[in-house]
Order: sequence, then structure tokens, then C-alpha cells
Amino acid sequence: MHTQRIWLALLGAPLAAMADEGGFFKDSTATLQARNYYFSRDFSDIVGANQQSRAEEWGQGFILTYKSGYTPGPVGFGLDALGTLGLKLDSSPDRVNTGLLPVKDDGRAADEYSRLGLTFKARLSKTELKVGELQPNLPVLAFSDIRLLPPSYQGLSLSASEISGLTLQAGHLTSTRLRNEAGDEKMIAMLGHMPQRGAESDAFNYLGGDYAFNSNRTSVSLWHGQLKDIYAQDFVGFKHSQPVGSWVLGANLGYYDARQDGDQLLGKIDNQAFFSLLSAKRGGHTFYVGYQAMYGDSAFPRVFANITPLGNEVPTYEFAYTDERSWQVRYDYDFVALGLTGLTTTVRYISGDNVNTGAGYEGKDRERDLDIGYAVQSGVLSGLGIRVRNVMARSNYRSDIDENRLILSYTWKLL
Repeated sequence: MHTQRIWLALLGAPLAAMADEGGFFKDSTATLQARNYYFSRDFSDIVGANQQSRAEEWGQGFILTYKSGYTPGPVGFGLDALGTLGLKLDSSPDRVNTGLLPVKDDGRAADEYSRLGLTFKARLSKTELKVGELQPNLPVLAFSDIRLLPPSYQGLSLSASEISGLTLQAGHLTSTRLRNEAGDEKMIAMLGHMPQRGAESDAFNYLGGDYAFNSNRTSVSLWHGQLKDIYAQDFVGFKHSQPVGSWVLGANLGYYDARQDGDQLLGKIDNQAFFSLLSAKRGGHTFYVGYQAMYGDSAFPRVFANITPLGNEVPTYEFAYTDERSWQVRYDYDFVALGLTGLTTTVRYISGDNVNTGAGYEGKDRERDLDIGYAVQSGVLSGLGIRVRNVMARSNYRSDIDENRLILSYTWKLL
């Protein structure tokens, strides 16, 4: 409820003033997405009556997104809204914790969960202030829409694009709405693949920018993020795309440096992470090779439960534990080259080693991913998206995983 109080306090002027003729309604957009999600993880190395060896659930989600235009005048005002509804289609106490549905105190998944979040916004020239429900997508806080409903944060953000090619952003977030929850929660950290539930923070602060040049084929990034009293993290990144004959070559390089912050609620944190992902595209074919390395005494920190832009991190394994080194090979094919518009595939293999497990032996892990996606292009089902994901992940220091996902989505444009 505090998000709504903040919004009402800052709104100030009557809503009627915002609804003045001009861009507020004229430039408004609204969409409704229906998302049907089946998720199954078999932890094949877990046995025993008291351990959950499988997480499997099926849910139906609805995501309503409204974005207003701006009122006329030197300073324009607007209002956005994000409404989400998740419905349980299938679950069981022995198959919960997929990240699709909330788990109640009795160990059962909730039948439904919903939320309506509002965002007040103001724009002056090419500078925009937002207060309320936010979904930032940053190198230090990536937008991880990988389950039934997307996550969100509550707070304020400021972005400015006054200089051509340069985008600056800053923000202060006070709470989060997790992907499988309806209410506001304090933020916790993950180190590698382990949620650190013993420490909570009510502030994530960020500041940074991206500069694109060379006809937008090259960009550099510099960012700072702080999960108050837990960790602070800096990021520098470089991306480049270079046409060479019938090929397009690409490079994505990044470096993170993290340390403990403030009251050090999780103790000392020391992590440096380097990643590189090189690509070569020709026609419908894209080939990738990536290398990623962790340095320091800690695993890679991030806000729970996000994935990050690390080159070798995927939604199943992160390959970001203490001292880990990992390699990736990946192949994408877009069947538009064969006249099958809308059909895409990805196959990927990642192998990691040199993990400091703290148990006197070297940790190793590997993962094979297969993703197939299709978007119906015409006819009565035009706009229907279908995605299938199959994963095999193996490790000698964490649970093995066999994973399957089936996702159906359809989006209606309401405005």
C-alpha cells in the first residue's frame, strides 16, 4: 500500500488535469497478455522420503500493461499501470517451489494471486522521472521475466537521454514484488546459486549509463549498484557489431567488481567476474563462443531471484560460483531463411570447473539447453507464441536437474 500513498502524494494536481486533451490519452497504449506455463524440474540425484526430488506445476497468468502519454506543456505528466493475475492449474505439496505459484504456510500452492501497481511519471525534454511500480533492466539489476508473471520493484527512477547516444539512469528501490508473490517484500541477495535469506535490505540504489556510437554498432557501459548493507557492485561493459562481407561479427564483454557494503549483513564479499561472448551471424545461422571467470573469495552476488547479463549464465545454472571458470558454445537458427517465419531454435552447451566448494574438492558442472520457439504469423491464431525448453544440467557440488518448460502466450493490443 505504501506505493499507492507515494503516488498519491506526488501526483498533487487533480487527475482531471492529467486527463487534459493532448497526449495523455492519445498516446496511450494497453496490452493484455495471457501466458500458460508448464514447468518441471526433476532433481535426479535427490532421494529419500524427506527430500523433494521434483518441482512440477502448471499455471495460467494474465499481464495487463497500460502506458499513458503525457499531458501537454513543458513538463508532461503521465500514469502507467501493471496488473497481474496468476491462477493455479496443477500443483501438489510434494511438487511446489517452481517459482510459478506462491506457497502457503500449509505447504500448498495458492489457488490465485494478483496485484495492481501504479507508476506516476513526469517528463521534461528527454528526462523522465518515474515513481511507483518499476521494472528496471540494468547490468546490475536485470529484468528476469522467466516464470508465469514478471517481477517488479517499488521506488523511483530517473533517466536522461539529452545527449545523442548517451543514456544516464539512476534509481532508489525500496522493495520488490517477487515473480510468484503478490505483496511487497524486502530484498535479499543471492551468492552464486544460493539465496541468502538471513539478511534483508530495504534499499537498492543504482547509477550508470550507456553510450552508443559508431552508427550504434558500438556501445560502452559503466554502472554502480548497491544492495544496502549487503554488497556494492561496479560494472563496465563493451559491445560491438561488425559487418564483414556476408557475416556480422559481434562481441559482448563485461567485468564486475563486488564487495561488502555498510553494515555487512552477510559478512565479507569479494568477487570479480569477467565474461566474453563472441558471435558470428550469416543468414539464419548465428554461432557463439563464450568464456566466463569468477575471481575473489565469494560467488557472484545479485538480487534474488534474478539472472544477470553474465555471458554464461542461464535460467538453470549460473556458472558463477567461487573461482569458477566456464566455456560456452551455442548455435541459433532462424528458419525465416527457409521461408518458415516465426520458427527459431537455440542449442547451447556450457561446461564449468575450478569451483571452490569449500569442501576440499574441485566443483564441476555442465549444462545442455535446447529451446524451440514459434510465433504464429497469420490466421485466427496470429500472435500466438509457443516455446519449448529442455535442459540437462549436471554437477558434483549441487543438485542435478532435468528440466522441461512449455510456454504458450498470446497478446491482445487493447489501445
